[in-house]
Amino acid sequence: MMARPTVVIVVDDNAGLLKSVARLLAHHGIESRTFASAEALLESDSVQTATCLLLDIHLGGISGIELQRRLAASGSKRPVIFMTASDDEATRNEAMDAGCIAYLRKPFAGQVLLAIGKAVA
Repeated sequence: MMARPTVVIVVDDNAGLLKSVARLLAHHGIESRTFASAEALLESDSVQTATCLLLDIHLGGISGIELQRRLAASGSKRPVIFMTASDDEATRNEAMDAGCIAYLRKPFAGQVLLAIGKAVA
């Protein structure tokens, strides 16, 4: 039986970040699926294939934290990593309460993301 490939879903409204994270993951043999909004992810069936989700907290519509709450309420147990450029204690606490395995401040080093990913895979 073949092992399932590692698939990271990345949701961020910054196209440049989506492209750079996808390139970083691909360089390390990790498949990714990128979405510019929480709504776009919810309209797809990609969550079912995910090993892990990397979610921006501050998105244009549904926030990354609200997305995680919706996914958890629907039974998803996939690990979530939150990322944000607008860091403060209240946001960190809300992210932790929503259930994340890691919290990254943008910009973050690619090696930090890869180390977290290896712990999840």
